[in-house]
Amino acid sequence: MMMETYYKPEDLPKFSEIGQQAPDLAQKFFDYYNAVFAEGALTEREKTLIALSVAHAVQCPYCIDAYTRACLEKGSNLEEMTEAIHVATAIRGGASLVHGVQMRNIAQKLSM
Repeated sequence: MMMETYYKPEDLPKFSEIGQQAPDLAQKFFDYYNAVFAEGALTEREKTLIALSVAHAVQCPYCIDAYTRACLEKGSNLEEMTEAIHVATAIRGGASLVHGVQMRNIAQKLSM
């Protein structure tokens, strides 16, 4: 028996429909998005690897699906993609740990 989830892979191609009720805003987003992912100081391949790691950091299954495919299409391999995910994991873990300084400061202040 399969469990229902909010994530349905078949919904990913429907993303362009998000602008139906606000076409001007959607067009501004998609124009910006396309400009961001265009070749620049970083290659399209590098930008896609960054996007894959960010997708994991924000835990968006649609983005993980889309950028896994995009990475493969742009010539990345599983080793590079896995390493990119580890970079995101290290940053996300470090960000959680560094907030421990705030906890320690509050605990020290309250212990006085």
